[in-house]
Amino acid sequence: MFALSALLYPALLAALCIGAALGVDRASGGILPGPLLAVVGMAALIAAGEWTTYLTALAPATPYVLAAVALSGLIAGRRRLRAADHRAVVAVATACTLAFVIAAAPVLFAGRPTFAAYMVLTDSAVHMIGADYLIHHGQQYAHLDLLNSYGLYLSRYYNGAYYPTGADLLLGGSSGLIGVPVIWAFQPFNALVLGLSAGPAWLLARRVGLAGGWAVTAAVIATVPALVYAYELIGSVKEVTALPLVLALGAFAVEHKRWIHEGPRSAIPFALVAAAGVSALGVAFGVWTSATVAVIAVVALATRKRPAHLLALAAAGVVVLLICAWPTWQHIGSALQITQAIAGTPNRGNLVTPLTLAQAAGSWLQGNYQMRPAGASLVVTDLLIGVTAIAAIAGALRLVATRRHTAAVWLGLMLALGFVLTRLDGTWSNAKTLVLSSPMLILLAWTPVGALVAARRRGLALALTCALAGGVLASDFLQYQDTNLAPTARYNELAAVGHRFAHRGPALFTDFDEYSLYELRELDVGGPDFVYPPVRLAGIDTGHGNAVDVTRGRARDLRAYPLIVTRRDPLAIRPPSAYALLWQGVYYQVWGRRRDAPAAIAHMRLSGHRVVACTRVRAIARVAAAHHATLYAASPSQALAIDLKRANRPRGWTRQGTWYLIADTGRLQARLRIPRGGTWNVWLRGEFMRTVEIFIGGRRVGSIGGQDGGDAVVPQTSSPTPVRLSAGRHRLALALDGSSLAPGGGSSDFLSSIFLTPAGAGESQRVRTLAPKAWRSLCGHRYVWIEAVPPAPRVT
Repeated sequence: MFALSALLYPALLAALCIGAALGVDRASGGILPGPLLAVVGMAALIAAGEWTTYLTALAPATPYVLAAVALSGLIAGRRRLRAADHRAVVAVATACTLAFVIAAAPVLFAGRPTFAAYMVLTDSAVHMIGADYLIHHGQQYAHLDLLNSYGLYLSRYYNGAYYPTGADLLLGGSSGLIGVPVIWAFQPFNALVLGLSAGPAWLLARRVGLAGGWAVTAAVIATVPALVYAYELIGSVKEVTALPLVLALGAFAVEHKRWIHEGPRSAIPFALVAAAGVSALGVAFGVWTSATVAVIAVVALATRKRPAHLLALAAAGVVVLLICAWPTWQHIGSALQITQAIAGTPNRGNLVTPLTLAQAAGSWLQGNYQMRPAGASLVVTDLLIGVTAIAAIAGALRLVATRRHTAAVWLGLMLALGFVLTRLDGTWSNAKTLVLSSPMLILLAWTPVGALVAARRRGLALALTCALAGGVLASDFLQYQDTNLAPTARYNELAAVGHRFAHRGPALFTDFDEYSLYELRELDVGGPDFVYPPVRLAGIDTGHGNAVDVTRGRARDLRAYPLIVTRRDPLAIRPPSAYALLWQGVYYQVWGRRRDAPAAIAHMRLSGHRVVACTRVRAIARVAAAHHATLYAASPSQALAIDLKRANRPRGWTRQGTWYLIADTGRLQARLRIPRGGTWNVWLRGEFMRTVEIFIGGRRVGSIGGQDGGDAVVPQTSSPTPVRLSAGRHRLALALDGSSLAPGGGSSDFLSSIFLTPAGAGESQRVRTLAPKAWRSLCGHRYVWIEAVPPAPRVT
């Protein structure tokens, strides 16, 4: 799956884009610049997908329509391929490939299907279910079940026009063509789309005076500045898809001589790019389009073209824009309202603080783009930002002095537009504007490099290149080292659960993990602690991010859920007695409601740590007796906890609240006493991106790594490590060897607790059944809950 998703899939998507672009080039009269082929092809594929998903009956055919569009383009444009400038092709292909490798580095160097910045921004989970839904059902949402999370998310984000569909349908359609799950295609898709930005960036670099390897390097660096790279890692698919389209608009502006003097059909590529931008980013893309049209209009008037010719060109462009983005224009009223609301909201979302203008300079020597560098990193960052700003000013003056007016006006207008937009109050929209503005500032800063090379001052040119490129690449590497990767094995198991129990839902999911919306999409899944919880169970969560104890809810509300999916965690509260364990994997358990199982009429939740008082048992026993009900009592698991306070910890393993920060290499050692021999499961609670090895009695028994939940405040329970132990005292050790160059190798891990359970029945919370009159036998024992269940109704 790794080779299929990380290597073959991006290559296929690139081929689809090139094929579609050749068809557009043929239709527009052969005016399309070679470096823009892939981006224009992407725009054409988005337009095709918009219509197949808009005509819902055609939605399942979307992957094949995309393939047909690309294949027909390859056939129609085969002559263009043979006549291509091979030097330019090599330069652009090199730039795009390097940008893709940098963007996809976390997945490529992890060597497994995954995605980066796990749980930093769970909006990517919504894009995943949207990409899958659009290809199977199209832009039709009337049949969604709005009682559970899955239907609520799709309705709120897509039916309400909050999310435009352009990027998602391209993701779903292209990945569906070769059967790559959307969850594993997500990061390669973002990396490939961002990599395509290097094509128009290279063309712009050439127009500002760079050539050869200098232009290739500038294109790559302008594609992956620190802020853009950060947004690509967190999966901001709308902005990542919009970026190459914005750069393509600028490339069309500086290449105006190729097409504004031709017939009306020469406006097709530009209009396609504008339509795709609207479909991917929403009506806000019209701001960048309008500014570019203004630049082109001024240039056209300066050439003294006949007004009739310009009007015909504009009319053709407007028609193409309206048709290709029609599904988005359909919702323009609500889209404008949403855009206004986002632009004006003070809500910061996942941002700790608002981003600063300085971050658009491309260098930010901090692993987290939301945090300001400190110490020496801050000094170097400020120096690099200053160099970039001075170089950008010098670049603007250079463009004016060398009469590269179109490039100067477009780049200057884009930066001015970005500055104006960031003066608004919307923290979210300001951040997105900075992301889209950063490449333009980088390109301006690279302009003096071309001037220095032309003046034969290669030493100074190399020094400036090292500052500009080194700052960006170092910043990207720090983010690469600090990122969390999604746990591959756990999601593969969750996908297996979704297939095994498909269409047997609705299912309740008790763990905080919005990516389950995608993996369990065939179960109409609901998560009580999600942003949109199931309607019946809203309010039973204990806080956003925490696992859910379903016994807190009303018993009759649970009857709507034939299945409950929980994490395999011996310390978690098991579902009520109406549910029996149907399946257990390494990470998850699936509980099924017994047929015609009645809801409990009384439920008493207990801590499981203290013995239950007789007065409490008697109270629920009286209720049970009055209704001829049966008592059910769930006893806690037989867990043996390790006292971490007495453990011998390395200095770098510091206690912070209820957990320990593993910020350095070292070995934790603790003592434990096993009451009886046999197979025991070792469980670790915490966040473990790096590999932590487990030793007992000096013998390595296993390791935990790549098992993060993305939330240090709410640590997860890792998969169990089985080990056969004799009765008596043992010494347990956890060892972390150190950082590495692997993705996430520079991050910090967290340890909350260590405990052991006997393998098999001892791990489970056993349920005891008894008549109300035997209630005294429950006194003085430990239970997690006791409930009174009436007899099942008789079937006549």
